[in-house]
Amino acid sequence: MSYNNSINCLKASTVALFLLFLQPLHAQKDFLDLTRLLDEKKAALGNDFILLIGNADTTVYQKEWGSMKAKTVAPLAAASGWLTAALVLQLADEGKLSLDDKITKYLPVYEKYGKNYITIRHCLSHLTGIQDSKGKLTRLMERKKFATLDEQVADFAAKEIETNPGTAFSYSNMGLNIAGRILEIVSRKRFDLLAKQKLFNPLGMRQTTFTTLDGSAPDPSGGARSTAADYMAFLKMLLNGGKHNGQQILSEAAMTELRAIQSTNLTMNAVPKAATGYAYALGAWAPEKEGNQATVLTSPSLSGTWPAVNYCRGYTFLFLTKEVLNDGKHEVYEEMKKLIDPQFSSACK
Repeated sequence: MSYNNSINCLKASTVALFLLFLQPLHAQKDFLDLTRLLDEKKAALGNDFILLIGNADTTVYQKEWGSMKAKTVAPLAAASGWLTAALVLQLADEGKLSLDDKITKYLPVYEKYGKNYITIRHCLSHLTGIQDSKGKLTRLMERKKFATLDEQVADFAAKEIETNPGTAFSYSNMGLNIAGRILEIVSRKRFDLLAKQKLFNPLGMRQTTFTTLDGSAPDPSGGARSTAADYMAFLKMLLNGGKHNGQQILSEAAMTELRAIQSTNLTMNAVPKAATGYAYALGAWAPEKEGNQATVLTSPSLSGTWPAVNYCRGYTFLFLTKEVLNDGKHEVYEEMKKLIDPQFSSACK
């Protein structure tokens, strides 16, 4: 190769490297208004938070404020239930249970109290009809009494039935915790260890756990702790049709079930303000749907976690903060969504 050709190749390589360096900066330009919005809302959002946005392959936006980093462990609260629903579907994929099994098949004590018609599906969609504890504080204090899920779920059995199973939605911790106990019975493993083995380890979620700090019963409905980096792996798996690094974590049939709307034409009770007007699928809310399938799934929680998967536009969203949500944060999320959606073309009608 001649000297001139060598110089030209070097120039071309330098230009290519420069353009490659500029790519992330260009990608960030599309989200400048989003960054500006979050800077303006820092006080309302608690000053310590992180926002991640990803497509099927990679993270396209990551911004950290204050002490919150991608690997900072934080409570997931209600977003834990989405993990539990996925775990149930994994065992359904293996033929170890069916969503339409009656819970009395695994928990005979419920037959004793006349709760013969509750199914696992009802448990994952808040349709058990069982009367909830009165008030959030009562529920939190009540949960601390139990050393095991077995004890807690046996206590639920004695509660009154308010409505026939499957006829009315009532948001609570009971159904998901009943489902969690059934997983223990089917697998013969503690719920937190099963979640680690079947879901967290395959997804590389090394800092995610349902194990409690005080040794009390794990809480499948709201007791997981995780990081933004870990939970994004879960969301991307959902966006990728149940696959992670070429491994099928959830089957196509399971993904269809996970997105199926369960609350059609039902009375909606005890709905959190952040989810007002949303339908419900399995373990997650559906703010947008097409027919009986959710096109967006989300699981906002009082802990400050707000994850979402947008199937139409092909992106995942995760907002995580150390602060407890206040009434204004739901409106901020809606403002964020209006800025994010246009950056991704829609594949839906």
